[in-house]
Amino acid sequence: MGRDTAPEELSREEARAELARLSAELARANAAYHTEDAPEITDAEYDALKRRNAAIEARFPDLKRADSPSDVVGAAPSETFSKVRHRVRMLSLGNAFSDEDVADFAKSVGRYLGREAPIAFTAEPKIDGLSLSLRYEGGRLVQAATRGDGQEGENVTANARTISDIPDTLNSAPEVLEVRGEVYMTHADFAALNERQAEQGGKTFANPRNAAAGSLRQLDAEITRSRPLRFFAYAWGEVSAPLADTQMGAIERLGALGFSTNPLTRVCADTDEMLAHYRDIESQRATLGYDIDGVVYKVDDLTLQERLGFRSTTPRWAIAHKFPAELAWTRLEAIDIQVGRTGALSPVARLSPVTVGGVVVSNATLHNEDYIAGQDANGQPIREGRDIRVGDWVQVYRAGDVIPKIADVDLSQRPDGTKPYAFPTICPECGSEAVREEGDAVRRCTGGLICPAQAVEKLKHFVGRSAFDIEGLGSKQVEQFYRDDWIAEPADIFTLKKRYGPGCLTQLKNREGWGEKSAENLFDAIDERRKIALNRVIFALGIRHVGEAAAGLLAGHYGTWEAFEAAMAGAEIGEGAAWDDLNAIDGVGKVMAASVVTAFHQEAERASMARLVAELDIQEVRRPDTEGSPVAGKTVVFTGTLEKMTRAEAKARAEALGAKVSGSVSAKTDLLVAGPGAGSKAKKAADLGIETIDEDGWLDLIGAS
Repeated sequence: MGRDTAPEELSREEARAELARLSAELARANAAYHTEDAPEITDAEYDALKRRNAAIEARFPDLKRADSPSDVVGAAPSETFSKVRHRVRMLSLGNAFSDEDVADFAKSVGRYLGREAPIAFTAEPKIDGLSLSLRYEGGRLVQAATRGDGQEGENVTANARTISDIPDTLNSAPEVLEVRGEVYMTHADFAALNERQAEQGGKTFANPRNAAAGSLRQLDAEITRSRPLRFFAYAWGEVSAPLADTQMGAIERLGALGFSTNPLTRVCADTDEMLAHYRDIESQRATLGYDIDGVVYKVDDLTLQERLGFRSTTPRWAIAHKFPAELAWTRLEAIDIQVGRTGALSPVARLSPVTVGGVVVSNATLHNEDYIAGQDANGQPIREGRDIRVGDWVQVYRAGDVIPKIADVDLSQRPDGTKPYAFPTICPECGSEAVREEGDAVRRCTGGLICPAQAVEKLKHFVGRSAFDIEGLGSKQVEQFYRDDWIAEPADIFTLKKRYGPGCLTQLKNREGWGEKSAENLFDAIDERRKIALNRVIFALGIRHVGEAAAGLLAGHYGTWEAFEAAMAGAEIGEGAAWDDLNAIDGVGKVMAASVVTAFHQEAERASMARLVAELDIQEVRRPDTEGSPVAGKTVVFTGTLEKMTRAEAKARAEALGAKVSGSVSAKTDLLVAGPGAGSKAKKAADLGIETIDEDGWLDLIGAS
């Protein structure tokens, strides 16, 4: 099984493994793009990975992972700025890539609402910039925050005040108004900025989006003031009084309040008008003077938007219709191997610099050894079997401003004497054997903690925001401390002061970039993190396939570290009560379960965990508050025709009340809600003695009648 194997051709186990790979790859991509402002893959490649993940989940819905990329928005905010909790989440948008996708989206909206007549949508350019939320109270700007992970962003208020398109005060605005939009830079201003930076010996930027993001996230607001940033308003968050009855009316109201809104925004009566406006915007793309990467469609009627609501990470009432990717040809100069946290050997192409869609690129992802060899994991040809060699003339594929991929090879220009690329079987970082397990598309270093690349990446993961989040100990500091032999494993962070004694503070404050106060603050921050929630500890361990959401599931099920450790240490893969109990957790599959159990059966890893736990006070995770909900923790099945709400609305309401909604009746079902036309499910429920009620009974039960 390879990444080019069609979802419909995957077996269950292949699908499970592929979902795990996609989850890890997309998590890395999100962090690189949203947190570091240093994207590593193209927008098109990212979108393709998301589409592949969604297609596999659609075919095997029961295999959807707890850390599924479908449920992720953006990435954690940077450690550089103070954090802001969004009153209303800032979500991402689902993507459409074809006319058929747009038509399907419009139909799905109609089905959800139970309407056959066409629904009006707005259509507007999708600005390629940095999302920003502006909070006004009493007509005055009091706070500006980036999107971050959708729930928590970075406080950039002082910087936002320097942008001329952002008013400090508003007249006749609601008492509370959060205006949302995109910070961007025009092509002309971007070129002028790069010219000034080069003249002054400063950093030049690859593209306007990175320039805008980097400029907004300056610690010195005066630097931001010197950068030519612009802002388009197109949405809102918390608001004390409605702006209008429609999306278009609300945009016009924002314009009247003094915000710049995009003049290409239109109301479209049906799908044909939506697609016509998309093509009109696409035809103007090269002359707009700023970067866009698609068109966004939104249901115009705000009452319908409210009724449609949200999925976990995207609104049901909006979608982004992306533009096609772009291509160029250049020379492949070298192939480098990078080693990640889990030991994966990732090949990176080094290219002769080439301009692709206005951006100069010199690196590209090569995925894995099969992709280089011109085949999938099953030996089936891709690119008609053409392999990729150093010295080849290659086609580079990108969309947006990130590292592209190599799409094809021109064999007519292959230099004489080139040889097929020999993928390393030895880790370039530590010299350990690099093996490829059956069913895995990736070759991995077996060195574990003796591999410096893996050790450093594991430590970086350990101190990440969703893990221990130690203030003052980020990626840069981890690399420095590891290089200087101060820390080699997580426990070393908490024994640092003890091991080096009173002289530790003196040694640290004398290092470059440190002072007495920052050194004291670091040791205080380390001590503060000794008391930590169980889910954070599990996530911080960096066990393969265990993301943040999965760590929460495990913590919620076992309750304490002692219970979790005992269960994993006592479990045997594929058999026994402990294994069955682990696999019975909703959201935990066999691949993840095997990974966790394997980690606890590795002697060196268990010893490292024990040294860490000895330094910590691990807290039980507080369970979600669903007090008062009559269906919290129950498994509910809907069948037949619902007459007062659509099936999708009923499911969303049940899940919000803490219920699990299943599509089939089993002995684990607690309640069946049966409408007219209920068939085999109602009969099976009766045979199993499961409580069955009608739609009115359901509405009475949840207090919605």
